Amino acid sequence: MDQPTLRATVQVDDQQLLKVLHWYDGFVVCLANPGFLIASLGASIGTLGALGACVLWTLSMLIGVAQNKVYTEPATMFPDRSGGIPIYAHEGWRRYCIFVGPMAAIGYWAGWTVVLAINGLVIGSLVQAQWFPSSTWTIHAGVALTLPRLIAVLLIVAVWAFNAIGVRPALWVAYVTAALLVTPLALFMIFPYLTGYFRPHNLTWLVDDTGGSLWNSWRLALVWLYLMGWSSYGVESAAAFAPEYEDTERDTALALRRSAAFSLVVYALLPLGVGGVLSSDKIAAGALDYSFYVVAIDKMIGVGANFILPLLIAAFILAMNTATMDGSRALYGISKMGMTIRWLGRLNRFHVPARAMTVDMVVNIAVVLTLNNTIAILAASNLGYILCHVFALTAILLLRRDLAAWPRPLPLSSVWLRVAGILAAANLVFVLIGAPSFGLTGYGGYRELLVGLLVLVAACVLYAYRRVVEDRQPLRLRDLSPTSTAPTVVPAPENERSRL
Repeated sequence: MDQPTLRATVQVDDQQLLKVLHWYDGFVVCLANPGFLIASLGASIGTLGALGACVLWTLSMLIGVAQNKVYTEPATMFPDRSGGIPIYAHEGWRRYCIFVGPMAAIGYWAGWTVVLAINGLVIGSLVQAQWFPSSTWTIHAGVALTLPRLIAVLLIVAVWAFNAIGVRPALWVAYVTAALLVTPLALFMIFPYLTGYFRPHNLTWLVDDTGGSLWNSWRLALVWLYLMGWSSYGVESAAAFAPEYEDTERDTALALRRSAAFSLVVYALLPLGVGGVLSSDKIAAGALDYSFYVVAIDKMIGVGANFILPLLIAAFILAMNTATMDGSRALYGISKMGMTIRWLGRLNRFHVPARAMTVDMVVNIAVVLTLNNTIAILAASNLGYILCHVFALTAILLLRRDLAAWPRPLPLSSVWLRVAGILAAANLVFVLIGAPSFGLTGYGGYRELLVGLLVLVAACVLYAYRRVVEDRQPLRLRDLSPTSTAPTVVPAPENERSRL
């Protein structure tokens, strides 16, 4: 009688992240950062002048580059933790105040997730202005539904769909839109000098043109550094995918380093190129509808909006895609570590956090249907995001003391530890001065600060619910237990790799 054939099988549980990414995948995802710059550049030049905007954007990006270097240590300390810098903040601070982790995590998520609403509205406004200028209809059905809002909602749903069916479809979107992004970047960064349209006298400095004291000038600069961090610090998103890189230590470090270096070049040259072609007044006049980009391109090479707008739209879609990938992993990671409701801590059959992506989609559709001012949306979400960096940077110093024996594949030198402290202090200053002074930008006021504070309160409430109701544990201010268990990550089987 024949013996039954025994076959070895490999099963991949639906609760496991797959290690299928390389450093260049993380680099491409981080190319969303120039899209963030494109979205905010006009408003900054209108307030600060072209030279002022160039100096502050470059300074903000230098801070982002330094932070990326600092984050290589905790990213390789916790190579199987999904969620990025909020996870480092939680591990460093939980022994002193357990609520820091939830606030950092939800604040971080809020800063990333609103990219969907902001860029969706931007795209909708561009499409209407260029191709459907007569479509000014409004449907009142509890909310005022306009064409830009409808386009934004459809894009948010489309980005959710691409991400919910696996990491590879999301990466395909990233690669295609990143390739399209290269053209407008090159045009604005290089062509002003080749075509002879760069005019140094357009590089105005309006930082000290506030009509008040020197302190008001400093305060204006700090407000914009506070806002700019939402964009320039985003290169840290490469760390959120640490568990999914095939070689976690090498790929994480390379993705963080190279994405930061590329973004530094863009953040220094793009404001300079655009600001040298058009006057600050013309840029300010077209800041809200982004028409100044069309005017600049048409001036340099004689092509109109039908050429440049699809490329700009690709940049905005890339940013929306990155926000979904990064923000959903943050929610998934904090749920797995017990910092928010359990429901978010599950993956779908494609091994991606689809539940967290769905929350992103629903929240952003609500924002699109209720708010109009994209800069105000940014300000409302920015408080938690910048505070998350303060918590994460200080957590690195706390972890050096509390987990001194923990393996550190890429340890920071004593100099970089001092840099981490300086960066944390600088970001704290940006928050303390920038958040209450947001009205200086002309795009909002204390209401946005209140919304940001309510987001942090909600984070604490969700943590308390998870701890007391779902986990049935007492609510304590400090967590002195050993380092918690991380989400499981496994290499993808060969058949799964080929399918992805």
